[in-house]
Amino acid sequence: MKKRLLLPLLLAGMWATPAMAAPYVSVSAGLGLLNDSDVSTSGGTVNNLIGYKAGVPVGVAVGVKSDEFRLEGAVGYQSHNIDTVAGVAQNTNFDVSIWSFMANGYYDISAGSSSITPYLTAGLGFDAVNGSGDGGGSFDSTVFAWQVGAGVGFKVSENTVFDLGYRYFRASDVTVADFGGGSTADISIAGSNILAGIRYSF
Repeated sequence: MKKRLLLPLLLAGMWATPAMAAPYVSVSAGLGLLNDSDVSTSGGTVNNLIGYKAGVPVGVAVGVKSDEFRLEGAVGYQSHNIDTVAGVAQNTNFDVSIWSFMANGYYDISAGSSSITPYLTAGLGFDAVNGSGDGGGSFDSTVFAWQVGAGVGFKVSENTVFDLGYRYFRASDVTVADFGGGSTADISIAGSNILAGIRYSF
């Protein structure tokens, strides 16, 4: 129930947007590269302990644009299979999946009459991180997250923009209550997404 309330809360700030702002919707997909996770226990921290295979992030967003500024609420999903532990290849179906609920702001850099518009972006929100599969140590936690990025939009019609962008994201450490013999561990979650998408304005 708590997760269902996250997106309406993130969108609440958009209610005060000026009436002249143009609403839009967007969809995106691409390549997700999850950084190796550091794992901290009572015995200390092991850097880059867990490595992951690439994933396919997908997302949808609704927002408004006013002049060079955009504000949106976005929901995304990606899943990554564990690839290595301490540098040793793993043959396992243990997956780490991430549902993201973000409020993103954009600054579109005007290029005059050009159909190409670079932009900068930053966002705040929550990640619902789940780990499950072979090997135990499953977890399910919702944590604070942020992201920054840049990209470029290509106007292909009066209402449609094709978007190419990069996002770096980081979530607060996820706590695993049963990690290797019942110990508690904090696992870092961060990565990069390279995305392509379509944005349609009304």
